[in-house]
Amino acid sequence: MEAAITILALLFVAFIALGVYATVKAVGAAKRGVDRTITQARRTVEDTTLRAKSFGQTGVAGELAQLRLALRTSMRATQDALQAGVAEDSSLAESVGLFRRLSAHGLELDDELKRLEREPDRATVAALLPQLKERTQRITHSADSLRWAARDRARQFADDDLDALNAQIDIEAGALRHWTVEEQRPQQASGAASQGPGAGARRAHDAGVDWPEPTAGAGNSSTADESWGGPAREEAPQAITAPDPHLRTRYPWQKAARPETTN
Repeated sequence: MEAAITILALLFVAFIALGVYATVKAVGAAKRGVDRTITQARRTVEDTTLRAKSFGQTGVAGELAQLRLALRTSMRATQDALQAGVAEDSSLAESVGLFRRLSAHGLELDDELKRLEREPDRATVAALLPQLKERTQRITHSADSLRWAARDRARQFADDDLDALNAQIDIEAGALRHWTVEEQRPQQASGAASQGPGAGARRAHDAGVDWPEPTAGAGNSSTADESWGGPAREEAPQAITAPDPHLRTRYPWQKAARPETTN
């Protein structure tokens, strides 16, 4: 009985501790969300104010507002680009570290510009404007270089992936159209067969070799000399006699002629 009471007490304490932990985590998350919302709202209001000052005011105040707006816009865009890229490309971690060091200089310059906005001595602020512009340009140029380098790297990876995907799709499309290859093979075979027995002579003639044409009669020794460039010889007239069946060309499948009897 005492063991059961002890177990129940321990479970009760564990549930209470778990509830307290969950409450603390929820309150912390809610506080961070509220802080993030307040920071975002404050940033939006400040950016809107700077835009209004840069367009509505002239002189030193307007130039200071333009410098702050250019600095904040460049740094925020670079921060967003690097944070989005480092999640997919771990090699950007070094670039993120460099941007953090650059952000320290940017925040210091932004605070200085913000203090100079409330400075009543406008002549002194006007004398400092060339130096402030140079510092702002150096910081924004470095931030822009990091941002565009990260974007170019992501674009190059996307192009390489697209090229590899296109090559794989072409291979797959060719494999799906396998019947076109099978149709081309019979066409090539039929084209080679349709050339006939004289294809070899025509190919030799195309290659620059002239071969004499065969004569009509196997036993006639006077052949035409046109293929060698000489004049054609006239064939001698033949007697009109019936062909001798014994001189006909024999083929292996024909039967041999019977010898004539001398009775």
